[in-house]
Amino acid sequence: MPERARRRGRGAPESAPSPLSVALPKGRILAQIAPLLTAVGVDVSDVLADDRRLIRNDPKTGMRFFLLKPDDVPTWIEYGAADLGVVGRDVLLERDYDLYTPVNLGIGVCRMAVAGKPDRPRTSAPLRVATKFPRIAATHFARSGTPAEVILVNGSVELAPLTGLSDVIVDLVESGRTLKENGLSVLEHVADISSLVAVNRSSLKLKPAIRPLLEALARAAGS
Repeated sequence: MPERARRRGRGAPESAPSPLSVALPKGRILAQIAPLLTAVGVDVSDVLADDRRLIRNDPKTGMRFFLLKPDDVPTWIEYGAADLGVVGRDVLLERDYDLYTPVNLGIGVCRMAVAGKPDRPRTSAPLRVATKFPRIAATHFARSGTPAEVILVNGSVELAPLTGLSDVIVDLVESGRTLKENGLSVLEHVADISSLVAVNRSSLKLKPAIRPLLEALARAAGS
């Protein structure tokens, strides 16, 4: 059996559907998700409780919530440990996941962009690109036919073009303030980014409660 088929089938019960399990990203995006959950009838008081528990519960709906690092959310969903969850589009673009993403929540809105010194000519061949998103960067420059050497940098990516490590960077841009304060500008648009609802494909078939929840979240998000 292909690996993808095994992933889609994992964690899906054969008997009566169990309560829904939802993977949520820890951090500031969680506060933006909470009003949407409230709008669809979820009591978020336990989800937002200030403690170190990684599993939270809503006794009203029976739903369980797993608090994870944002990059890990789609892994829990794809392997069936969670039925659905909230994932940034940047995470989905950077990795190869087999997930259904029917709802754009309209939160965590920003953009993926190429940035660098506006007055510095691109002299290296290939173009040297520093980024935390090597797959996105490589795909972008391949599409434009620009030879690029992608350098993985996990932090302080704006420092790369200032110190000669790279010609440009590919990174998430929200207000653009950090770029401006470091003398950098957006040079190319790569992709619009926001948070999406991602669903395990087997859970979608076997748990009838998911579709009404997706419809309610879409209405709450205005999408």
